[in-house]
Amino acid sequence: MDKFKIFFKKYWLTVCIYAALVLLYVYATESGQANPYLFPDVEAIMNAFSNDQGVMLLNMVSSFKLMIPSILISLVIALSLGTILGLIEWLRDALYPIIYAFSVIPSILLSPFVLLLAPNFVVASVFLISYGTVWTTLFATITGIMTIDKRYLDKAATLELHGIKLMTKVILPAASPSILAGFVSSLRGTFLMLVYVEMYGTQYGMGFFVKKYSEFGLYDHTWVGFIFMVIILVIVMQLFEQLKNYILKWTI
Repeated sequence: MDKFKIFFKKYWLTVCIYAALVLLYVYATESGQANPYLFPDVEAIMNAFSNDQGVMLLNMVSSFKLMIPSILISLVIALSLGTILGLIEWLRDALYPIIYAFSVIPSILLSPFVLLLAPNFVVASVFLISYGTVWTTLFATITGIMTIDKRYLDKAATLELHGIKLMTKVILPAASPSILAGFVSSLRGTFLMLVYVEMYGTQYGMGFFVKKYSEFGLYDHTWVGFIFMVIILVIVMQLFEQLKNYILKWTI
């Protein structure tokens, strides 16, 4: 009960805003103010949700099969390349302008070339999602390592820490606040590209579900897919936020 009181005290305004949005939708649909074709009533949406539960779970799993490998690939590239550039000044000065130039190219613009050159759609999708995700974490890694307090490095030199021990005991923990903040921010780019590739070339996925039913004109199912996707993405973001806070608590 105490936890509920604390939660309500903190988020009462948030709950009220969501409730107001739901009531506004109900009023607009019941009173005929909203287009009934694009905005079906709540009962129709609830019925569609009941019918689509199994399909939505299948689409969620399909989305994760694309998203998880893409995140891992982008994270490995960002940490390895970002660490090297953060530590080696002359190499950073030479490569940073090139990396910056590539980072401003939207993944969507590359999709026509990637789809033609990749051996299959899965590889193309993973490439596009990774490309759209990697930059924020990469720049955050470079910045985090560049701004490490020199006293940490001096103490590491005094203790004769080198190689892997220096990386795991000093450099990465010291730069972790910047790296983790960049990584969590990059997830928004991951979701954007995930939805894009699913809407234009897959047979399953949360983005595909929304696009398919919108093309059929079944907007009760479209709303179900949209709401379900938003809920899943919010949960994923919150899980990574909690993971970030947990890691920071043990590294700072």
